[in-house]
Amino acid sequence: MTVIVTASDLQAPAPAEPALERIVHCRDLGLTEYRATWQAMRQHTDGRTPESADELWLTEHAPVFTLGQAGDPAHVLGAGDIPLVASDRGGQVTYHGPGQIMAYVLFDLARARHGVRDLVRLLEYSVIDLLASHGIAGEGRIDAPGVYVDAAKVASIGLRVRRGRTYHGIALNAAMELEPFTRINPCGYRGLAVTDLRHLGITATLPDLRQAFAQRIIKRWTAAGPSRV
Repeated sequence: MTVIVTASDLQAPAPAEPALERIVHCRDLGLTEYRATWQAMRQHTDGRTPESADELWLTEHAPVFTLGQAGDPAHVLGAGDIPLVASDRGGQVTYHGPGQIMAYVLFDLARARHGVRDLVRLLEYSVIDLLASHGIAGEGRIDAPGVYVDAAKVASIGLRVRRGRTYHGIALNAAMELEPFTRINPCGYRGLAVTDLRHLGITATLPDLRQAFAQRIIKRWTAAGPSRV
């Protein structure tokens, strides 16, 4: 069962329901400021109970560079007029901006008996499935989580796990300004090419892409058995 909820209030709690490992509340938050969304994710994760349903938050952010908890600031070559936020997610530095679909996974790994790597693969395959539906071959890389098309990165993953529960998630480049990626070593890799769905020839609208992406994540999460995707 999937419940779709549209909410502008990031603090709005999701009601508890039976069979929670099969329920995901999906919230479309529109355009948000990164720090506010990050703090809301932390508060949600700290306040949830074993009876709390899992949630998937969809959003786009105002332009911002984010640096992972163990990230090296040397990978920021010149942020210019775009703010840099030191975050508590995994990974190095990346860019978020309008036209990028952020899918934040507030999932209970412990309850579902999944590992972190299972979730990473699930998110990667959700993008790969979406690309395949448009006739494009994407792939993941063991050494650098995310999804690539012809060696150019189209989706980046950064997660945080606290007491068996996740927040942060995956950034899918849909139709965005790519120039800011030249101001950093994306994900800590010098010269890494970055692309988006628009440059790959996908012309679907952002709302349609958000819906298709969310459906794939939810389907894989609710269908997955313990320790597998």
